[in-house]
Amino acid sequence: MKHAVNARKLNRPTSHRKALFANLVCSLIEHEQIETTLPKAKDLRSFADRMVTLAKKDTLASRRRALSFLRSEEAVKKLFSTLGPRYGNRNGGYTRVLKAGMRYGDAAPMAIIEFVERDAGAKGLRQKAVLEAAKAASNAASKDMPKADAAPDAKKEAAKTEGLKSLKDVKDAKAKSQTGAKASAHRKVIGP
Repeated sequence: MKHAVNARKLNRPTSHRKALFANLVCSLIEHEQIETTLPKAKDLRSFADRMVTLAKKDTLASRRRALSFLRSEEAVKKLFSTLGPRYGNRNGGYTRVLKAGMRYGDAAPMAIIEFVERDAGAKGLRQKAVLEAAKAASNAASKDMPKADAAPDAKKEAAKTEGLKSLKDVKDAKAKSQTGAKASAHRKVIGP
């Protein structure tokens, strides 16, 4: 008999369900607020609360237990450095679930699960860092590019090699080729 088995199966095999909750807890630790379906959010509470309780102890054994469940070193670092001390005086109830209406595609009940006393700036922090790095890389690449003064010389050289007499002829040739390409593309879409 199955006594005291009260968790939802969520229509998934056991290994898939465990991986799902591990990934959801990692995302919750990273962003401190996530949106998911209501049944997942309700079951996720117990996993997240268990991880915060481990973080409050801050021993090597508790770190290893958290790492074996979460499988993400960044999440474990944040869990033990930030969340454990933050909830040191609280006896449970580290998360809250807020209903968020129905999902448009399949009308599934949605919910927002978040840590109580959460850091509002933590949500999307990794994405912001990735964007900052991309901007820095593009700025560095633009500095390495040749200046705009060299571009007219290259156009003049191209005009000489093609046998055209001036830059105006080059611009006219480009404009004609572009309009021809647009017209042919238009004919392909509409038909003969």
